[in-house]
Amino acid sequence: MTLEGKPAPDFTLLRDGGETVTLSGLRPAKVVLYFYPKDDTSGCTLEAQGFTEAKRAFEAEEAVVLGISRDTVAKHDKFIDKYGLDVILAADTEGEVCEAYGVWVEKSMYGRKYMGIGRSTFLIGADGTVLREWRGVKVPGHVDEVLDAVKAA
Repeated sequence: MTLEGKPAPDFTLLRDGGETVTLSGLRPAKVVLYFYPKDDTSGCTLEAQGFTEAKRAFEAEEAVVLGISRDTVAKHDKFIDKYGLDVILAADTEGEVCEAYGVWVEKSMYGRKYMGIGRSTFLIGADGTVLREWRGVKVPGHVDEVLDAVKAA
C-alpha cells in the first residue's frame, strides 16, 4: 500500500499536554508524520531526539514534525519530560490512524509473531498530499534524509 500522490488521511488525536492535534489544521505547513512503536525504547528515543535536534531546520522549511504511537498521552508526557523532547507526540490509542496509514503490521521477534507499528514516516505537502513515504525505517541517518526531502519539496 502506497499513499504517495494521494491525500493524506486526516485525523484528530489527543497529543502531549492533553490538547488535540488535527492534521488538516496544520496547513499550510508541510508535515513530517512519523509513526514509531513505543515511547522510551532505544530506537524510538533516538528517532525522537533526532527530530528534536533538527526542529529548527524543519521549521525553517515551514514543516511541522508530528510523531504518533499507540501509547497514551500520559506516557508521551513522561517520554517528553525524560528526554527533553520538542516534537508533537499524538496518541493513537485505538489504532485507527495507524490502520489508515497502513503501518499496523505483523512483526516477528524471536520467532513470535505479533501486531505492531512498523516504523514509518510520511512527508505531507502544504496541500495535504503525501509527497513521500518511508516504510521499514532504520533510525540512523533517517532524520537527515527526511530533512533533505523537505528541502526539496
